[in-house]
Amino acid sequence: MPSPPLPWTDALRRREALVVLAGAGAAGALGAWRLVGADPAVAADCVLQQESTEGPFYLDVDLLRRDLRGGRTGTNLALRLKVVDAGTCRPIRGAVVELWHTDAGGKYSGIASEGTSGKTFMRGAQRTDRSGVARFTTIVPGWYPGRTPHIHVKVFVGGDVVHTGQLYFRPAVTQAVYAQGRYRARGRQDTTNASDGIFGAEGGSRAVLALKRRGATAASGYTGGLTLGVQR
Repeated sequence: MPSPPLPWTDALRRREALVVLAGAGAAGALGAWRLVGADPAVAADCVLQQESTEGPFYLDVDLLRRDLRGGRTGTNLALRLKVVDAGTCRPIRGAVVELWHTDAGGKYSGIASEGTSGKTFMRGAQRTDRSGVARFTTIVPGWYPGRTPHIHVKVFVGGDVVHTGQLYFRPAVTQAVYAQGRYRARGRQDTTNASDGIFGAEGGSRAVLALKRRGATAASGYTGGLTLGVQR
């Protein structure tokens, strides 16, 4: 299991940067993920959902970018995440959605014990457009001991955190992905959704990504989306 990251003394303050990027606006303390189809931009509903742990591998750095890969390879994953007001289901423009996760080898960037100090792969943020949608290009994360595969997420409105959560994968997806390409040499993951304590205790079943394969095999990549309802 990776060790917690060391502080980056030269990093920009994330929250200070996000105040400028996201613009003015009130924000609440709760967030929610709602499973949708391939295109969350047309989702008609939103449901508040339980918050989830941030974990020890968050880095407060300024990385406004769509492509999170940072030169690392794996099974490509195109994500479309929509932020809406939980009370009205109207899209929120200018919210900042931030993601971070492991590479295909199960390593987080910026972790000294993993030999990734100073690296920023699989980290980044995007502002939502007028439809409330933030788009990302990344890969399916590799597994590491003790956790089911997941992607961390934070959402900011007006510079304030309104949701912290984790996104998960259907077992059929990870089984197909981990049986090919760069993932195959690492073998089967040792923890599944069913056996993961955080998934079970923090509403993971309602944060499973709805993914569609882009071609005939897992190597062709996946697309998926979720709608996030926030209370502000």
